[in-house]
Amino acid sequence: MSSRTVLIFCAFFVSVLGARYDPTWDSIDSRPLPAWYDEAKLGIFIHWGVFAVPSINSEWFWERWQGSRTPEVVNFMKNNYRPDFTYADFAPQFTAEFFDANQWANMFNASGAEYIVFVSKHHEGYTNWPSNHSFNWNSMAVGPKRDIVGELAAAIKTNTSIHFGVYHSLFEWFHPLYLQDKENNFSTQNFVIDKTMPELYELVNTYKPDVIWSDGDWEATSDYWQSKEFLSWLYTDSPVKDTVVTNDRWGKDSTCKHGGFFTCQDRYQPGKLQSRKWENAMTIDRRSWGYRRNAQLSDYLSTEELLSTFIETVSFGGNMLMNVGPTKEGTIHPLFEERLRDVGSWLNVNGEAIRSSRPWTSQNDTLTPHVWYTMRNSDVYAILLDWPTGSTLSLGAPMTQTGTTVQLLGYSGNFKWTARSGKGIDITIPPISASSIPCKWAWTLKLSGLANIY
Repeated sequence: MSSRTVLIFCAFFVSVLGARYDPTWDSIDSRPLPAWYDEAKLGIFIHWGVFAVPSINSEWFWERWQGSRTPEVVNFMKNNYRPDFTYADFAPQFTAEFFDANQWANMFNASGAEYIVFVSKHHEGYTNWPSNHSFNWNSMAVGPKRDIVGELAAAIKTNTSIHFGVYHSLFEWFHPLYLQDKENNFSTQNFVIDKTMPELYELVNTYKPDVIWSDGDWEATSDYWQSKEFLSWLYTDSPVKDTVVTNDRWGKDSTCKHGGFFTCQDRYQPGKLQSRKWENAMTIDRRSWGYRRNAQLSDYLSTEELLSTFIETVSFGGNMLMNVGPTKEGTIHPLFEERLRDVGSWLNVNGEAIRSSRPWTSQNDTLTPHVWYTMRNSDVYAILLDWPTGSTLSLGAPMTQTGTTVQLLGYSGNFKWTARSGKGIDITIPPISASSIPCKWAWTLKLSGLANIY
């Protein structure tokens, strides 16, 4: 066999087997992020669990009742429940009788999101699938008596092109094995060996998610959690090794340093370009990730606020993961649904400036406030959060040349323009009737043929 034949054979062998990743951060961090995730830009987070039954304060209800003892929660339980009532007594009331996975899938599809992250298990330890490692504290044993993760995964994969993902909490507030490991200063790993890691392997092998969104890591290191061993397997040998993406919450030594994309902290908005792909995980309800029955209208972000956050996030190279919290019955509140559909209707007009875009040399304009830039191929997009008040819009960042064109996405024809002295452009805004304006919020100008594309 010639040396050339050997090289060809070796190349084929490597391509068939794929890259292998060792259980070290250097190796794990070298894995390229699958392209679909950066191109997607918008995901939907869904926080659902037993905490949807009391549905006040937040998804941290149990901890704030019997851990940190938040007065609002303690008084709620004292005034409304018998003295011997336990958190486990809420589980039979987690009925999910109106949960329709196909309806949810259609709603998420209408939002324009290209991936979802469903909470398979929060810090309360209750699993939304019939886990073999959560005896009598899962959605098949008590409560809905259904495989929630399985139903939603099937609906998403069958009826949409959305990527299905799961959130999983590494720790559980009151699990005795975890508390024992913690008492031992994490020198023992009984909880990880018997509970956390078996659940993660079970989730991946059973439901084949394209996102593993880890959380609950902050009290111990990635060595305790055996995170590097899991990620090595996930990227090298798992059934989703070529498509799966992960976040950075794999230990207190990992967050914002290692893993896949960075989340760093909830509602992360760094305000500048980052060297690593990042995600802004945020909530429509300003105060909670889970559903709250006592939420006020002012607690919810408006469509304008959501789009402003989304556009800024994408301009700086991030993705936005927008959270909703379903009710215990399995419905998604009409206000949440309205926000999702509003974002979807906006993307129907302006998605060209968002999906598969990348940051431009300028993120926001130097002359006019509330203008954010993205770039796709050789076109630059100026997204205006405010409609121009006069007949001329002046932008300081773009440099024009002969052949530059300006269009409003969703509106036919080109806008007239003149070059500003030195740098910038003055764009003539024609009178547009209310019936002809392409969307209700945040309008996008497509700038083609600029001199300063890069």
